[in-house]
Amino acid sequence: MLRGAGARSRPASALSRLRRAWRRSLQLRVVAATVALGLLTVSAAGAYLAQEISQQLFDSRRDQALVEAARGATDAQDRLDAFDAATADEVQDQTRVLLSQLEGVGPDRDRSVLLLLPPDNRNPAAIGDVYRPGTAVLPSRVPEDLRERVREDAGQRYRSIAVAQGGSTSPALAVGQMVDVPIAGDYELYFVFDLSREQATLDAVQRVLLLGAAALVVLVGAVAAVVTRQVVQPVRQAAGVAQRLASGALDERMPERGEDDLARLARSFNAMAGSLQQQIRRLEDLGTLQQRFVSDVSHELRTPLTTIRMAGEVLHEARGSFEPAVGRSAELLATQVDRFEALLADLLEISRYDAGAAALDPELLDLGALVRRVVDQTAPVVSRPGSSSVLVSVPEEDCSAEVDRRRVERILRNLVVNAVEHGEGRPVRVAVGVDDGAVAVRVRDEGVGLTPAQAARVFDRFWRADPARARSIGGTGLGLAISREDALLHGGALEVAGEPGRGATFLLTLPRTAGEPLTSRPLALAGAEAATRG
Repeated sequence: MLRGAGARSRPASALSRLRRAWRRSLQLRVVAATVALGLLTVSAAGAYLAQEISQQLFDSRRDQALVEAARGATDAQDRLDAFDAATADEVQDQTRVLLSQLEGVGPDRDRSVLLLLPPDNRNPAAIGDVYRPGTAVLPSRVPEDLRERVREDAGQRYRSIAVAQGGSTSPALAVGQMVDVPIAGDYELYFVFDLSREQATLDAVQRVLLLGAAALVVLVGAVAAVVTRQVVQPVRQAAGVAQRLASGALDERMPERGEDDLARLARSFNAMAGSLQQQIRRLEDLGTLQQRFVSDVSHELRTPLTTIRMAGEVLHEARGSFEPAVGRSAELLATQVDRFEALLADLLEISRYDAGAAALDPELLDLGALVRRVVDQTAPVVSRPGSSSVLVSVPEEDCSAEVDRRRVERILRNLVVNAVEHGEGRPVRVAVGVDDGAVAVRVRDEGVGLTPAQAARVFDRFWRADPARARSIGGTGLGLAISREDALLHGGALEVAGEPGRGATFLLTLPRTAGEPLTSRPLALAGAEAATRG
């Protein structure tokens, strides 16, 4: 049973490999198409030549046979007229001798002669059908329609027939006309010419044509393979160089040989690669300068920000002694300093990711408890008038995973606050899922939602879906971007989906073991869970 299954799988595997090679190899497709067209052309030409040769051989032998039959019929009639027989038996004996003489003697005998009694010959002295005993050509081999035409017309009539010979059949040509037999009356005289030699010649010609066609198709395929390789090889080299360029080997170039079209292609490709290398290095330098600038500015702003915060706190504590307008300004100053400090912290975090300096500090945590704690921390936001309520669903299974507490809390806080901000006062549902390899948290709101174009950009830095929309919670515009970087640093994923007017869903999926690849998804991005208030 197992052997049968393996035998079935081997042809399927071979067919799969052939399909893959057909899709991937331009040279294979060109050679196959060339061979197919060559085979079609050679087959058509070979069939035409074989038909023409066959017709020429038949026409030549037919003309020769008609001449010999006409001469033989004339000779036979002259001899019949010279018969001195007085009885039907004597006529029959002399007729047999005459037919033997007309057929010829020796191994080169290539024709048979038959003298057949017409159905309308009612002569009592008729001698019946006369032919050489043991001949392969019996009267039954002469077609009835040929006999009818011979009887209707005094001239020659012919037709191709098949003659039994050695357990098989061989082609022959039957030529007949009417003769007058003394005493017996009118008879049908047939000369049957053997066409085996012509058939053998035609078979030999067809074998030569077949072998020549096969050799020609093979040569055409070989030539096509060589010519195609000369064209495809530079393309393959260009593909390999392009892959190495894409992997970061910016110094890779194509070899330039000659002055033909392929050489011009190589020079153009190398010029493009050189230009791309310059542009990429310029962008890398610019990106490095930008990262350094952000990092330096963020660090340098910490000192004056600390001074401003201290002064702001003094003013905020003494705002009761100020005039109302001045007191309100002190409150606004404290609020904006807090926002400025959050923005500065986010810029520093982004600069660490850009510099590749971000590192995990994993510990074994219960994600369900962590979700509830984050929801509790966002209670001041949820309790504001018009804000959405947060419903949490945590399974009874163990939801522990090795994660960085600070980073995962930041992800969850960003997702929950973002959902409340855009939830339009409707409930926000937070669901936790777990399996053997991963743990997931899904945050879903029923607010303004996202279009597919907006969902594609939601993790971009400083991007907002609707800049004109009023915000009740101040944000830096970097929260979701940092959240995605935190998820990727864990080896996990942060996904989003939504529909305009029907809300948005964010799905955080993390491996349960730090450093392990993400191999499963406990929760789907779409769908809702039964939730309880957290």
